[in-house]
Amino acid sequence: MVAALKTLGITIDAPTGCPPVTVRGHAGGFAGGRVEIDGGLSSQYVSALLMMGALGSRPTDVVLTGADIGAKGYVDLTTAAMAAFGARVTHPSDTVWTVAATGYQATDFAVEPDASAATYLWAAEALTGGAIDLGTPADAFTQPDARAYDFIRLFPHLPAVIDGSQMQDAIPTLAVLAAFNATPVRFTGIANLRVKECDRVAALATELSRIRPGLAVEEGDDLLVASDPALAGQSLPTRIETYADHRIAMSFALAGLKLRDITILDPGCVAKTYPGYWKALASLGVELKDEA
Repeated sequence: MVAALKTLGITIDAPTGCPPVTVRGHAGGFAGGRVEIDGGLSSQYVSALLMMGALGSRPTDVVLTGADIGAKGYVDLTTAAMAAFGARVTHPSDTVWTVAATGYQATDFAVEPDASAATYLWAAEALTGGAIDLGTPADAFTQPDARAYDFIRLFPHLPAVIDGSQMQDAIPTLAVLAAFNATPVRFTGIANLRVKECDRVAALATELSRIRPGLAVEEGDDLLVASDPALAGQSLPTRIETYADHRIAMSFALAGLKLRDITILDPGCVAKTYPGYWKALASLGVELKDEA
């Protein structure tokens, strides 16, 4: 991102290649033009440049340096939000977006609930046979992670292979759900999970196998969950390491709906995206015990 911004003439420094990053603003904004970015690691780099592009003094072309991109659905979500505020973005090819120099206009804008957070509640329904009214139907979400619902509703008959490339933040939820599925589940297209808040592929394999040795294994960048519906109802004292990752904490809490004695270490890490998570579970009748 730093390298990309420099090509647009923006004065930005990151001496160590890591934060802190210093950006020196210019009263006249930036000129616009062509900027190249590798979107294979994450679509967030593309979205950031697109949002900024509308404020250039001339059109900005955001060009991928390769054909691969992370969850492209999030770029589509970005451009739709930009359009609501008056921006114009065209997508002349799979690797190019052109942003007109329109600026933005204030408007009323409805923000839908967080689909990534909703996956935990959808999975809780599936695991317990319950029903939770989120106030928004699953099919009304436009966020990519809402695609997970199409799989969750199939539980305990999840498909043998699930491509997670376009719903990456939902994979921890689905992986824990898969532990109680009738048959094994392989998760593919999830290499980018290795560069999230932690290496989520390794974390999921490690922590699921704490519950039962061999319950999940890494095979290259794939995650294979062996699945064992017979686990349900057992007392399997397990201390789940969260790696300071909110999604590991929230997804493994779901295992506690089917097993006794699951302990989530560092539960406070959920504050990053869902600070009310534990209260939400308690309000649904889940019994929680604070060891602190």
